[in-house]
Amino acid sequence: MSDGTLLSPELRTRYVQEGWLPIGREGDRVVIGASHELGRAARTAISASVGAPISVQPLSQRAIVDRVVTEFRDDFADQAANGLYLTDPGLSARRVLSRSQQVGLVVLLVLVVAALVLWPLPTIIVGIAVASIVFLASTLFKFSVALHGSRYDLVQHVDAESIAALDDADLPIYTVLVPVFREARIVGRLVENLGRLDYPAEKLEVIILVEEEDDETRDALAVSSPPDNFLVVTVPKGSPQTKPRACNVGLEVARGEFLVIYDAEDAPEPDQLKKTVVAFSRADASTVVMQASLNYFNARENVLTRMFALEYSYWFDYMLAGLDVRDLPIPLGGTSNHFRTSALRELGGWDPYNVTEDADLGIRASALGYRVGVVDSTTMEEATSRMGIFIGQRSRWIKGYMQTALVHARRPGRLIAQVGLRRFFSFALLIAGTPLTFLGVIPFTALLIASFAVPWLDISDAFPPLVLWLCLLNFLIGNGLMVYLNMMGPYKRGSFWLVGWALLNPVYWLLHSAASYKALWQLITKPHYWQKTEHGMSTFELHDAPAEDLTREAAEEIGVTEPARSQ
Repeated sequence: MSDGTLLSPELRTRYVQEGWLPIGREGDRVVIGASHELGRAARTAISASVGAPISVQPLSQRAIVDRVVTEFRDDFADQAANGLYLTDPGLSARRVLSRSQQVGLVVLLVLVVAALVLWPLPTIIVGIAVASIVFLASTLFKFSVALHGSRYDLVQHVDAESIAALDDADLPIYTVLVPVFREARIVGRLVENLGRLDYPAEKLEVIILVEEEDDETRDALAVSSPPDNFLVVTVPKGSPQTKPRACNVGLEVARGEFLVIYDAEDAPEPDQLKKTVVAFSRADASTVVMQASLNYFNARENVLTRMFALEYSYWFDYMLAGLDVRDLPIPLGGTSNHFRTSALRELGGWDPYNVTEDADLGIRASALGYRVGVVDSTTMEEATSRMGIFIGQRSRWIKGYMQTALVHARRPGRLIAQVGLRRFFSFALLIAGTPLTFLGVIPFTALLIASFAVPWLDISDAFPPLVLWLCLLNFLIGNGLMVYLNMMGPYKRGSFWLVGWALLNPVYWLLHSAASYKALWQLITKPHYWQKTEHGMSTFELHDAPAEDLTREAAEEIGVTEPARSQ
């Protein structure tokens, strides 16, 4: 009898998560292939599941996963794409607007158009005034939270002695998910970077998720000869073709008690997994995610990468701390998120229709009373160094914030009941306020420049002084506060050479504003389109980065003799 007739769709996730698989019959016994030694309790449970006595023989985990994903490819594809939607349609971005949102939007548009026809100038003045207030409120909120966070060090610090005290035999299984698509040029570096992780191979499961049609990346991985604990899983073809959909496939086959997401270009510190295990052991059960910091090995490449480094320093070192200490919802970063796997499954995994699935997941976790911790480890990444790629990447991020805001605004009463008014307003100012702020940058800047630079255009005759002063206030205070926050970031990391570049933040925001209009257009025309960020475009390598740009662990790993200051 073939093994296909022995496989049960209801047990498909158990096969891969528990590491066993029916592969044939010997008389009245079912032959079980197992990737590890099965104890008496496990054998009894498996025998009950297959309805017959069993005999066991060795079978690699790679073979088990390949067989199960191939046999049940349609089930995996459907669950990865629609699992959250079928469980709770209101939490899925599969529909851009709910019925009530569609009706509300039509009514609003009709009222605005009517007002513009009947009272054009007053309508424009009111619109600018309202947008200015939203802009200022969102900026002041971010400044307040980051300034509050600067007074605290909430990072879970794990010293070398605590890591040395860990017994490899007691460590839990850890799953690393790496979704890749058209990354043939850098997968060799990926295998090398993840191969440096200091974790026992028999407890470490690295799952590289490759889209079905991406033969080039799959071939490049084969050439790189990954270790036996690296599993290359083919993501069944389907829609939407997004990173979170691929991650949902990985979540279904993951065996780890803990699970982390890395991007293809990531170089995590070798001891990051062990640090996170210790950090979780010190945290209470409500902490279900540990976020590691991100930094860039090519921060000095050009102006754009410098601005990237400034932005992330402020976000990870101050903003996250401020959100955490105030117990506010934290939108997760797209990589180096370490989860308790059971809690991630309880949350329904990632929303494959949301193009910033990490931010959405952070909000959903907060709604259930879960918290996000921060571990003192850094993952080195490649900052986007080309303008076109940057605009595309940021448009995806901003579109995702728009999606997340729309999804959680469908039932505001429910969200308020779950998280309270204070957290709800935090969500509104951070998740909804961020794209609204960026949308306002270009028109506010244009209005301000016109009021000063076009002498024959006397704007003051058309606009009340209060509105013009509010625009000026936004320009001076809004940009001033963000320049200040970006200047703060490098101090904590010791990257003082970056401080002066923060003065270019107003220009950086103009780029975000351009990306926000692209995001808005895509939200209307192709909401679930995943704007891929090309990696491996930098002329820099990790080994090229100056010592002060690296963490101590990263510097020592690549043989730099003058490691960075303490971070």
